[in-house]
Amino acid sequence: MRVVSINNQYPQLSFNEDALLALFATLDQLDFCPIPKGELSIAFVDDATLAQIHDEFMDNPAPTDVMTFPGNPNEDFAGEICVSVDRAREVSAQLDEPFSRELSLYLVHGWLHLAGFDDRNDTDRQAMRQAEKKALDALDKNDSLPSFSL
Repeated sequence: MRVVSINNQYPQLSFNEDALLALFATLDQLDFCPIPKGELSIAFVDDATLAQIHDEFMDNPAPTDVMTFPGNPNEDFAGEICVSVDRAREVSAQLDEPFSRELSLYLVHGWLHLAGFDDRNDTDRQAMRQAEKKALDALDKNDSLPSFSL
């Protein structure tokens, strides 16, 4: 079983840690999106924090939904996924989608980046969207979508 470190820097966000771990356990079982072995780090942050990270590492100060940092399998570290809770709340309201599903989508998106998927051009973006759908379908089938609340 993969070690998952969860850093919730968003005090209003609550969730069941076991349910969140079940999401990653399900993703770990999917053949089409394996990530490197080792510990996975997850950080839930606000827009300002993720925008600062986005600026520091991508020279883009705009808010974003998720940032993924590859790890080093030689150090038993798969990578880190940082997600904006603010962005998930805003986008879920705009799309009239459940907040938990939007935030879970960001976690899936970050996982897929660690698995080698990209979304910098139209072709890659289309493959990413298909992989997101396939992963979310698997999470739905296994009842592995956590419930997040604010």
